[in-house]
Amino acid sequence: MELYKTVRAEAEAEQIIEKSRFIAHVKPVVSKEDGDEFIDLIRKQYKDATHNVPAMVIGDKFQIQWASDDGEPQGTSGAPIVQMLVKEGITDIAVVVTRYFGGIKLGTGGLVRAYTSSAKLGLEAAGVCRVCEICFMKVKTDYTFLAKIQNLSVDRIDDREGFMVGKIQYSDKIIIDIMALPEYRNNVVLLLSNMTSGTAEILDEKIIKEKI
Repeated sequence: MELYKTVRAEAEAEQIIEKSRFIAHVKPVVSKEDGDEFIDLIRKQYKDATHNVPAMVIGDKFQIQWASDDGEPQGTSGAPIVQMLVKEGITDIAVVVTRYFGGIKLGTGGLVRAYTSSAKLGLEAAGVCRVCEICFMKVKTDYTFLAKIQNLSVDRIDDREGFMVGKIQYSDKIIIDIMALPEYRNNVVLLLSNMTSGTAEILDEKIIKEKI
């Protein structure tokens, strides 16, 4: 089940519009404190810039929505970025679009387009992904079944039946982290049972949030 969208990693992207240089900085965050820390870091790094326009959206229900125009005309930069993020369903993210003024004024509409398009370039660089509920299991079984389990593992869980293998612990037996979409949990358990002749033991099981 998809809960919301976010980005995979921190990234930046740049474009030139009418001789002004726009640099978008994007980072996944989980709290306003994380977002504030990232914004402060970018402001210090680009303290010579004409503007450092910040925006953030946080929470699975977009509970925190905050932005500043940082000296640009009111409503032309920070707020449109937040509106774009919410419209796209993207949260747990902080964005700073840095501008070095190139001498040509863009006008109200031009500024809105410049800041939102720069933010979108940053999103593309960071990689938009979905956050879904995942069934996480620790499964204990014999070494003889490891290769067979690994061969059936998928690279990514993405709206399909199957499971993904994570961390493997080695002792007298192996303990494998198995992840699957909740709706396929029973099928995966049955598959593992058949594969291991009923000897696979589930040591732990829980529902977690995961980027996919």
